[in-house]
Amino acid sequence: MGMGNTPILILKEGTKRDRGKDAQYNNITAARAIADAVRSTLGPRGMDKMLVDSMGDVVITNDGVTILKEIDVDHPAAKMLVEVAKTQDEEAGDGTTSAVILSGELLKKAVDLIDSNIHPTIIAGGYRLAATKAQEVLDGLAIDVDVKDKKTLKLIAETSMISKSVSASRESLADLSVKAVSAVAEQNNKKWSVDMDNIQVVKKTGGSMDDTQFIQGIIVDKEPVHPAMPKKIEKAKLALLDTAIEVQKTEIDAKIEITDPTQMQAFLDEEENMLRKMVATIKASGANAVFCQKGIDDLAQHFLAKEKIFAVRRVKKSDMEKLAKATGATVVTKIEELSSDELGAAALIEVRQLGEEEMTFVTGCKNPKAVSLLLRGGTEHVIDEVERSLDDAMSVVAVAIEDGKIVTGGGSTAIELAMKLREYAASVGGREQIAIDAYASALEVIPTALAENAGLDPIDILINLRKAHKGGKVHAGLNVYTGKIVDMMDQKVIEPIRVSRQAINSATDAAVLILRIDDVIAAKGMSPGAGGPGGAPDMGDDTD
Repeated sequence: MGMGNTPILILKEGTKRDRGKDAQYNNITAARAIADAVRSTLGPRGMDKMLVDSMGDVVITNDGVTILKEIDVDHPAAKMLVEVAKTQDEEAGDGTTSAVILSGELLKKAVDLIDSNIHPTIIAGGYRLAATKAQEVLDGLAIDVDVKDKKTLKLIAETSMISKSVSASRESLADLSVKAVSAVAEQNNKKWSVDMDNIQVVKKTGGSMDDTQFIQGIIVDKEPVHPAMPKKIEKAKLALLDTAIEVQKTEIDAKIEITDPTQMQAFLDEEENMLRKMVATIKASGANAVFCQKGIDDLAQHFLAKEKIFAVRRVKKSDMEKLAKATGATVVTKIEELSSDELGAAALIEVRQLGEEEMTFVTGCKNPKAVSLLLRGGTEHVIDEVERSLDDAMSVVAVAIEDGKIVTGGGSTAIELAMKLREYAASVGGREQIAIDAYASALEVIPTALAENAGLDPIDILINLRKAHKGGKVHAGLNVYTGKIVDMMDQKVIEPIRVSRQAINSATDAAVLILRIDDVIAAKGMSPGAGGPGGAPDMGDDTD
């Protein structure tokens, strides 16, 4: 049989394929759409987004990573930009919007270069050179910050919150962030590290944002198991038990036969004795508060109450770990081995009423390695946004302590990097220099977006910023409230170096990855009736 014009199908029917420039343009357009979605949230004058999911739940935020996590992104290239935001959030805790719009801008500049017939590989190479150079320049711009410099750390926290809806209460919240992070920061071989898991965040509606408190200890979302137990214990000695205060059941299926009533009574008395013994052991250790991860028998509750021992049961494992870190207690798995050495100490344990619920506050711990923040706000949406803002603030304080270096914000660092990259481009031979130049222009999207969101003329602002930096004003940035170019160090607008460093890395990686794709082969999900046995073949418009 002759070949004729019979099409040869190599790919599965219904597979869609884009090649060459089509594939590149499609990917870049999708990625830029994501960047444009968050662009208007950048800076103090940025707006918020309201996101409603399929269940009707509402999230109101201007946090880049939250927006991108909440929207259901389908396009593979667009998903890469969502990954940029997630990585930025995990590594630096802030700067997610900046990282995403920088990726979008790098791709936008790349389109112009592809149109001028510059090969994507050359653009990618130039972008890589530019990113490496930008990191060098960034290190040169960095200012050292010390862990003891609480004032500077507070300013870093304030800068991260200035663009959030909590900015009115940012001073008190920044103060709380620095207190919480400083409390859990640990030093190993002269290097500082902060484990954010040691900061417990408890949300309770009611009150206002300013009622948010820092607790030098832990809040347990439980109340005492017995009404006769004390509601307040000073100079508390805590026993943390990872075992039930109950009579142990046998491991194997056992049958106990009781033949006369006295045996029944003896059996019950023995159960009671065992529970009395457990409570006596707890009392003998000197403990006056018990936090139990498992259950507490009704009778045991009664004995504990008689001994005036405060007890809560079914405490979450994570709360038990934090209690151990805050009070210095050891979690014990066998009650008979409980001794005074395993107990933790706290100045006060008290039950407080919050709204309709009672919660246990373990406070006044000496040098705790785990602390709590109690967030308050008028509605749940407000509290959620307070939590996101505090999370960003604590993350930037943590990375500033870990890296010990900061740079200025307000677009000043981006403009300085752009200027230095243009000088560097001139010294690089070949076509790569065009890509490095494009990279420099892309960095200017940060001050441009800040100006646009503030309703200012971005071109005028850029010209003035460039002029200031040419004149040696390294920290010159945009004051979005006045529209003036001012020194960001004087304005106290500062952020950890890791925010900029990670944004450059993630944005470059994503842009290069998307640029190097020249063929997209998308399999078609088999729907009933589309091709396959018994179904008519799906004659799509793709005859390639």
